[in-house]
Amino acid sequence: MKKEVEFVVPPEVAFDEDNFRQYVMQRLKLKEHADLHIRMSRRSVDARTKKVKVNVKAEVFEGEPPAELIAYRRDYPNVSQGKRVVIVGAGPAGMFAALRLLEKGIKPILLERGKDVRARRRDLANINKKDIVNPDSNYCFGEGGAGTYSDGKLYTRAKKRGDFRRIMEILVAHGATSKILVDAHPHIGTNKLPKVVAEIRESVLQAGGEVHFDTRVEDLILEGEQIKGVVTQHGDKIEGEAVILATGHSARDIFELLKEKEVLIETKPFALGVRVEHPQPIIDSIQYHCALDRGPYLPAASYSLVSQVRYKGTEKGVFSFCMCPGGFIVPSATAPGEVVVNGMSPSRRDSKFANSGIVVAVDREDFAPYVKEYGVLAGMAFQREVEQRASMISGGTQQAPAQRLLDFTQDRVSDSLNETSYQPGLISTDMREVLPPQIAHRLKFGFRSFGKKMKGYLTNEAQIVGVESRTSSPVRIPREKDTCEHPQIKGLFPCGEGAGYAGGIASAAMDGELCANMAAALYCNK
Repeated sequence: MKKEVEFVVPPEVAFDEDNFRQYVMQRLKLKEHADLHIRMSRRSVDARTKKVKVNVKAEVFEGEPPAELIAYRRDYPNVSQGKRVVIVGAGPAGMFAALRLLEKGIKPILLERGKDVRARRRDLANINKKDIVNPDSNYCFGEGGAGTYSDGKLYTRAKKRGDFRRIMEILVAHGATSKILVDAHPHIGTNKLPKVVAEIRESVLQAGGEVHFDTRVEDLILEGEQIKGVVTQHGDKIEGEAVILATGHSARDIFELLKEKEVLIETKPFALGVRVEHPQPIIDSIQYHCALDRGPYLPAASYSLVSQVRYKGTEKGVFSFCMCPGGFIVPSATAPGEVVVNGMSPSRRDSKFANSGIVVAVDREDFAPYVKEYGVLAGMAFQREVEQRASMISGGTQQAPAQRLLDFTQDRVSDSLNETSYQPGLISTDMREVLPPQIAHRLKFGFRSFGKKMKGYLTNEAQIVGVESRTSSPVRIPREKDTCEHPQIKGLFPCGEGAGYAGGIASAAMDGELCANMAAALYCNK
């Protein structure tokens, strides 16, 4: 017999397996026996009242074995002799496109400009410790994409664009913790995700697909208005029935290539701002209504904030982005001469710091002065100029300009800075020298608004670190709504964050599957 139950329980029950089992047995008046199986299926923290509660769902199996945890199986046909589809970029969009093609008996040729997930670590160490940026292997580029070493959060609001549960099951089938099937805001962590990424690669290779690292695409093979393949930096021509372009939001050379080839692209709004870093106990105390010690059961607290701020007659949103409880700030530049920051959290989220991007909506009004010179790449030029300004202040290193939070809102340069999780180090700066005036103004009043919403948030125990500029792509590569195919180039499928159609691991993965389905239907099933 199977029974589904729902409870509202204290944290010590929700986050302790033994306590939870005993609680369910007591509530349902069950006795311990070999054929009793209790499995939590959903868990979400509710901290809206002073006493934190957790909403949980569970499945109880009595007298019968528990149902399979996941339906997905790593059982792919051999595709070594199948039709070929070229996938440019081995981030979540590219990897999940490859797996979907395997299921359909199609051979994916997966090309990644960066290194495999293990070799990539050396380049990350060089950024953090030696200020050396490898333009092809960094926090943005390499196997697994930006998400592999910048947090691994899986939450998305875009669940209508694909089967979110299926994406979670594929990750579990490749080694992710089954807790991602339970928690309302699932998270794998940067220390765990590399193993999952490597397992996905093994699935592709074992089924007869191909994965090529250190392979940067530098040209497209076009015959009229049809794409036939790509050309790499080595001069190799790699052809296929179709090309899925999943290069990520920071592949500026790809955007420049498309413009040069007169392939239709468009400017796209994005967001730009800073990372704000608090001691994690401050966020815990605000969110959980507790002392600085949240106790052994509750996870590190997060937050989500938004405000509308007017500047010269125009209101725009200021909002939190990619909040990382118990996390670290990391350097995410993709070229020498720029400073970019991002956030990440390990699986345990046990750092003593909390950080979040706090960013301002950026649109054509902001980068209008760049349009005459850069055309459709005006937003990218605006973005790059801010990053280069931050680099000039750091003297060309990966040290990041920073300012205590309250000082920033009071237009006061900080005499000193707090301890930080950012390994390359910080430089005390008036952030108005780094940020465009409209961004600095909106951040200033946005933080004041956040301080009213979260008492204790606006403090000099926190500091802002700049710049957070790679929230999403500043360029959209258009595609037809029904087919995901580029409206001008047949056989080209713009995909994921770099094309402007996703915003994180889960949504990018779903978009990768969608593009794979379309490429297969239009070019491989004839």
